[in-house]
Amino acid sequence: MRSIRGAQALASRSLLLSSRALHGAAASTAAAAAGGGRLGVQPSPPSQASSSSSSRAMPAGIAGAVSFSLTFATMAAAEAKERPPMDLLPQNVVLYQYQACPFCNKVRAFLDYHDIPYKVVEVNPLSKKEIKWSEYKKVPILTVDGEQLVDSSDIINILQQRIHPDDKVTNEEEEKWRRWVDEHLVHVLSPNIYRTTSEALESFDYISKHGNFSFTERFAVKYAGAAAMYMVSKKLKKKYNITDARASLYDAANTWMGALNGRDFLGGSKPNLADLAVFGVLRPIRYLTAGKDMVEHTQIGDWYQRMEDAIGEPSRIQ
Repeated sequence: MRSIRGAQALASRSLLLSSRALHGAAASTAAAAAGGGRLGVQPSPPSQASSSSSSRAMPAGIAGAVSFSLTFATMAAAEAKERPPMDLLPQNVVLYQYQACPFCNKVRAFLDYHDIPYKVVEVNPLSKKEIKWSEYKKVPILTVDGEQLVDSSDIINILQQRIHPDDKVTNEEEEKWRRWVDEHLVHVLSPNIYRTTSEALESFDYISKHGNFSFTERFAVKYAGAAAMYMVSKKLKKKYNITDARASLYDAANTWMGALNGRDFLGGSKPNLADLAVFGVLRPIRYLTAGKDMVEHTQIGDWYQRMEDAIGEPSRIQ
């Protein structure tokens, strides 16, 4: 059936982006389990017994301090970004993507960290009508002033060279860990997010709601896709010699933390391209069951939080 094949094609390329929206109704519980995440916790409505005291106006001094703190935090996050000079800033940037694709998330992490404005075109993975103009039929595709760039690592290499034209030195450590992301880390994710039927449904529930699907496609993708990828994940475990999916995920997280060797980032005081690649690939699973387990059982949560703070708000243009 066409929908099932499409769901398999989507899932083989896609991992789940942050499920904050998926769990928005249960934000308080999710934030408690996130271990260093940034999910907002919404306060419960005050009871009648406390209504008189809670309804009093906040003292002006406290309100001013809170306002100043929030403003300062926003400004600090903006200053932490590495925006290139205006004359080197890429123009008319459009990203063709699947919201849940880890490779698309790599590119978005780069764009967001460098505060490069970009538009997003969500591609329907069944019809792919949004990229029929291109001979390249995978995502991500990035266009910059009409020029087509493909393959996440190549896209980042080209953009990095354009915004840092004088940086000719190759960082071997950075390159080593960027290859590790593409050749190892991405392969342990699917066996984890599709490890059980409930985890597969959790993943495809988000994919179906946030992908570019019609109503009938959404239903087929959620259930047929989850069932298909639950079975595919078993084959992926054999292909990549994974005996215990969770253990492989924890081992990858611990390997990355070992590479940091006590540094805030692999880049030292600020993220480099390897940091952005690891963060981008992990972002789809961070707030799923697999991602929560990873943070709970490894030391990666603090680094992930620092990366979220460094990248800040998306530079996406609506």
